[in-house]
Amino acid sequence: MLPDLISHFHLAPDFLAHITSAVQFGFISGTFLFALLTISDRFSPSRVFFCSAIIAGLFNLGITIGSMNATGLLCFRFFTGFFLAGIYPVGMKIASDYYQKGLGLSLGFLVGALVVGTALPHLLKSISLELPWRYVLYATSTLCAAGGLAILFFVPDGPYRRAGQKPDFRSFVQNFGNKKFRSAAFGYFGHMWELYTFWAFLPVMLATYQSRYPEIQFNIALLSFFIIASGGLACVAGGFLSQRYGAKKIAALALSLSCMCCLFSPLFLFISSPQVFIIFLFFWGIVVVGDSPLFSTLVAQNAAETSRGTSLTIVNCIGFSITIVSTQFINLVSGNISPQYMYMLLAIGPLLGLMALGADKR
Repeated sequence: MLPDLISHFHLAPDFLAHITSAVQFGFISGTFLFALLTISDRFSPSRVFFCSAIIAGLFNLGITIGSMNATGLLCFRFFTGFFLAGIYPVGMKIASDYYQKGLGLSLGFLVGALVVGTALPHLLKSISLELPWRYVLYATSTLCAAGGLAILFFVPDGPYRRAGQKPDFRSFVQNFGNKKFRSAAFGYFGHMWELYTFWAFLPVMLATYQSRYPEIQFNIALLSFFIIASGGLACVAGGFLSQRYGAKKIAALALSLSCMCCLFSPLFLFISSPQVFIIFLFFWGIVVVGDSPLFSTLVAQNAAETSRGTSLTIVNCIGFSITIVSTQFINLVSGNISPQYMYMLLAIGPLLGLMALGADKR
């Protein structure tokens, strides 16, 4: 859908990174404010989720308004991201209020659903044929509202919820004094450096390969959907494996494998075999996100009960801040580094994340 927006609004190709970053910046601002006011700890998480889903869906529809300019486009994407702060981290808070044991598996299903949802616009684009890009927004906004209603009516607050009484930002700082919490958070930050930039540039990787080998014609939207969505299955599989081997071990394994994908990407991105190229991207799409619910599990398990929602929210805030830096950094260097080699720079995050995990010997 993003390339269609670029074309429709007559924007420069590099504006794609700005649109992506506007949503991320909105999410960061929202998570910061939600955490500062301890929204998900003080109020019913299910109600917060519902209200945020409805408002986010409305702002998502906003860019279909006629006579929209680039500034308006960025503003509506910003506020869509802002209210997503009441969906993703609050959803993890709801799961942690239901499960003390098996949280890794629970979050595996939750984050897996998020991953498939992230991939869904690519699928809608691939099957919409000549339908306007607006139909993608109509569909995603409808699904967003439906999800909010489902949570409101079918998922009441969990039995392990411990409500906080007043805003207390110090609780997060105190959690950071916990070595296990700090290790999990920094591992997550390293993971986030790679994840969203890989997703944002995946269609670019496919298009670049296709331009190098013009005889090969990919359905880029459909391939992007399947590659990103395959990570949803990895999240669920990681949740099952964490029950047997522990969340930290499986998270470290996935982070190590995704780091290797970054470092060895030059060997595969322009390989003459399209089959090998696609298999590599599928493998990368699996391991790049398989550790995400496990890091969230580790954060939730090592945060104080009365500030668990706030801790999850602020860790998400910092993590998504890192995604903006990463996306803009890759966008900036893309004109100076060969596309064959520039994705090696994504390994910076996983390497630092692995160092953080290694600092916690348990």
